Amino acid sequence: MHLDDLADSARPGDGPMDLNAVRDVSRAISSAHMFVYLAPESAAEAAALGVTDRGAAYLAFRSAAMGAVPWQVTLAAFYNFSPRAVRTMAGVWDTASPERWQAARFLAVERAMRAVGARLTDDHLAEARSLIDPVVTGADYAGKVLAAANASVALPSDPLVALWQQITVAREWRGDAHNVVLADNGLGPCDCLVLHTATGRLPAPLARATRQWNDEEWSAATARLTLRGWLDSNAVLTDAGSAARERIEVETDEHCAALWAPIGNAGARRLAALIAPITDAFTAAGTFQAVRGRQDLA
Repeated sequence: MHLDDLADSARPGDGPMDLNAVRDVSRAISSAHMFVYLAPESAAEAAALGVTDRGAAYLAFRSAAMGAVPWQVTLAAFYNFSPRAVRTMAGVWDTASPERWQAARFLAVERAMRAVGARLTDDHLAEARSLIDPVVTGADYAGKVLAAANASVALPSDPLVALWQQITVAREWRGDAHNVVLADNGLGPCDCLVLHTATGRLPAPLARATRQWNDEEWSAATARLTLRGWLDSNAVLTDAGSAARERIEVETDEHCAALWAPIGNAGARRLAALIAPITDAFTAAGTFQAVRGRQDLA
């Protein structure tokens, strides 16, 4: 079906949220957001601010919306990083203010989108905003720290970057919700990474390198998951572990159903279709190929 053929069906109030629609729009949102962590324009803008370490730049860019918080606050909000990884951002607010980091992030997004030819027609851009804006406006931000911080950021003048920022709010809302579900299931910061890597969807070396859990911490988390029966003695995912991982995703979808209720199932699916050209452009440019799985880290 052509994109425009879906427009008339995108109406709110079409009954309870279908969790498949929730997951589909969540994936589309995550995909349309994630290029910022991989695009060379982000590294260039960070270097212009005086930070060349990729990890510290990532932490600064993503937490800038919260203001000049100490690294411990970023650690709490990001959940699955080790303290030693997040401690590398100490001093980034002395290098440049959070406001400058946020402005640089928007500039990186604009430059990256232009470089790969990511664009929406004016009509599709306006329609996407008509769907995402009530989601952002109507969201309950209790306990959603990163989403609330991003919702407080003034939208940039570039229409496509402004849409990206609204996408970012929704993306961080799900991430905040997912962290609540992880904690409720007794999965600590390292444990959830070990379980995720055991599914094969996230390469363990990448998780270890970016989150910086050491051998002792990784082994201890593995032992805890083995004791729960979610990994076997060879640290291979069991059927029980696979079911637990899927249950966590379903619980996150259930949590997120209220987020998308203002536009309903058809509206959520329509939004996913409207923003797909952003992901398509970066996929065609090869942005995601070099670091497969990093979308699960961001």
